[in-house]
Amino acid sequence: MGKDAAKVLDKGQAPARRVDEMTMTDRAYEMIESRIVALDLEPGLVLSESQLVDELGIGRTPVREALQRLGAEGLVVVMPRRGVMVSEINIAKQLQLLELRREVERLCARKAALRATDAERKEFAELADKLAASAEARDYDAFMQLDLAFNRSVLSACRNEFIERSMRRMQGLSRRFWFQNYRVALDLERCANLHASVARKIAEGDETGAGEASDKLIDYIYEFTRSTL
Repeated sequence: MGKDAAKVLDKGQAPARRVDEMTMTDRAYEMIESRIVALDLEPGLVLSESQLVDELGIGRTPVREALQRLGAEGLVVVMPRRGVMVSEINIAKQLQLLELRREVERLCARKAALRATDAERKEFAELADKLAASAEARDYDAFMQLDLAFNRSVLSACRNEFIERSMRRMQGLSRRFWFQNYRVALDLERCANLHASVARKIAEGDETGAGEASDKLIDYIYEFTRSTL
């Protein structure tokens, strides 16, 4: 990266981005991925490509490409000549995944704190307040929506396509595990406030503090994951 490009990033100026329309493969991926994460397509279920084509109203080639992408992310297992199966939820793999998430999410939070625009910092401050409010109200549904908005905002503000690509490859597995267990194992107040802390540090432009807050959040997610054993 040249010096001028680095300055644009680190001063929090959003670089111009080309906006492409979502491809049919992207549409198929999002539709199937959301059903897997929400456990509408349960672990161990063998998927019918033809049935997915009919249900989604999308062509066979985009569906097949979406399934291959989901296979690369670990949400399905592609079995040659036998079909595609929704992968099992594996706690040991979740713990391994958290080892990587700790490093990538810390870096992402630090860069977001460094590179966020003024408008984004305002949004992070508002997110922090809303997350704290969801903790106080013990509002699971509000927290789940805010958590999704938080994750997307951090990825956008960090302005690093390679971090974003790495995070997106991990998020499906993490969200599905979360979705399966949060109602019975989640300490909502603690978790929401830890998210709020990361958002506040990013809003304040505190790069070191954002990294430390991210580590504390991952510490809790480790506890949450182990509590499901």
